[in-house]
Amino acid sequence: MGIVSTIMGFFGFGMGISIGLVIGYYLFIYFQPTDVPDPVIRPLVEQDSQTLQRLLPEIPLWVKNPDYDRVDWLNKFIETMWPYLDKAICKTVKNIAGPIIAEQIPKYKIDSVEFEALSLGSLPPTFQGMKVYLTEEKELIMETSMKWAGNPNITVVAKAFGLRASVQVVDLQVFACPRITLKPLVPTFPCFAKILVSLMEKVRGNEKCLILSLSPPLGLSLQPHVDFGLKLLGADAMSIPGLYRFVQELIKDQVANMYLWPKTLEVPIMDPAKAMKRPVGILSVKVVRAMKLKKKDLLGASDPYVKLKLTEDKLPSKKTTVKQKNLNPEWNEEFNLVVKDPESQALEINVFDWEQVGKHDKMGLNVVPLKQLTPEELKVMTLDLLKNMDPNDAQNEKSRGQIVLELMYKPFTDEEMPKETEDSDTVEKAPEGTPDGGGLLAVIVHEAQDLEGKHHTNPQVRLLFRGEERRTKPVKKNRDPRWQEEFQFTLDEPPTNDRIHVEVVSTSSRMGLLHPKEALGYVDINLSDVVSNKRINERYNLIDSKNGRIQIELQWRTSA
Repeated sequence: MGIVSTIMGFFGFGMGISIGLVIGYYLFIYFQPTDVPDPVIRPLVEQDSQTLQRLLPEIPLWVKNPDYDRVDWLNKFIETMWPYLDKAICKTVKNIAGPIIAEQIPKYKIDSVEFEALSLGSLPPTFQGMKVYLTEEKELIMETSMKWAGNPNITVVAKAFGLRASVQVVDLQVFACPRITLKPLVPTFPCFAKILVSLMEKVRGNEKCLILSLSPPLGLSLQPHVDFGLKLLGADAMSIPGLYRFVQELIKDQVANMYLWPKTLEVPIMDPAKAMKRPVGILSVKVVRAMKLKKKDLLGASDPYVKLKLTEDKLPSKKTTVKQKNLNPEWNEEFNLVVKDPESQALEINVFDWEQVGKHDKMGLNVVPLKQLTPEELKVMTLDLLKNMDPNDAQNEKSRGQIVLELMYKPFTDEEMPKETEDSDTVEKAPEGTPDGGGLLAVIVHEAQDLEGKHHTNPQVRLLFRGEERRTKPVKKNRDPRWQEEFQFTLDEPPTNDRIHVEVVSTSSRMGLLHPKEALGYVDINLSDVVSNKRINERYNLIDSKNGRIQIELQWRTSA
């Protein structure tokens, strides 16, 4: 009898719970109000202090925080484009979710999971303010206040063991202020490679919301919120007592674990390696000799040297030594050039006659497309020197001599390929041949602002380091020039106690000017921090300039 009583009590307990849940569910539905009274609308000046306090979170951020800007234009744009954005976003979601679902369903013995309906509804989100952070890196950081009370129709159908179950998400509400980062910025449309979304703060335990925001300053607390309706087999699953709170806490914890800063939601837009043209190999060039060069000076002999440069590369040209008074010089000098796109890049070969005073005369040139080279195969080429690369120019038929080169293109292996990283402050390793204990100092001249010349403003940057001088290209008639040029100095030891002199000058070739050259400002940069930090990217105020600033990036690259 004891066993029978225990069994009957167990079944009675189970039946009692089941009946209680069913009765509670229908009582909840029965007593749920169906008629919601219209809100009382009164002018703001007639509200009391308590009502105003309750309304404060609903005030747009641009009203109570001067750091946030109005974006009414963005809301109008999204409202007009929403029918098309809805279809495009839903199509993207299906394409992304499809392979993930197909990979996961075999683990749970489910026949299929698919979207029966997927629509974000007719109500677009609205943005109540946006804040933009300015940095020296190749990125754009934004924080925006978003509110979306949508009417989506998202129905997911799962089939297993001959049964069919559907789950529908309706009446979605999202109030959030996420941080959105576009990086890295690249010169290929749409001009950024990735979208990164971060959550800067986690919800406190007793809050009935999912935090997706960074609390704004001045004590103005934004109250983010996520809510939705969930129908299971046609019934409102959120009406089950306790389920709403459980689902809210579950979503809150899962989203925080995945996207709470420093973790991010990463949306790739394009391949950063292709967009930024990362190095994919090394071109080894040996300048062997030149033959039958034509003398450029009427009086005296020629002093030839060779300059090598890859197209689409902003690095300075590689130069051979100068061979004095020789029209058949032999160099046998080797150079390594970093290749970023062997299909489009070409090697430019220019032979010059060195002059102690004045401009060096060009003796001839030629171009070798890299796609003509077979990887890992040495190719000896004897090239005719031309005046230019115009095939229709009759002057190219005139003999200017020949040059002999040995070329080999060496693609990087998977182990040698530079690692793809989303951090723009990664420092490359120094190339082969860097002295032990030393390294390579890279100076990248980005841009300048608010340069002022009394007579002309054609800015050019002049770098002085350990007696070596490098110059950028001049930018004509521009107070805010952008150069984006890199200069390299190979050193036997770290420049711990050195400084580099950066000077901005303006030159003009106009005849009759009393001041053809003018200084626009300068700055001396201590390099000790570069050695310890490996990289510095800062904007410096120019001395002897009223408001001028220049952005210089310094990198100390070692082989270790």
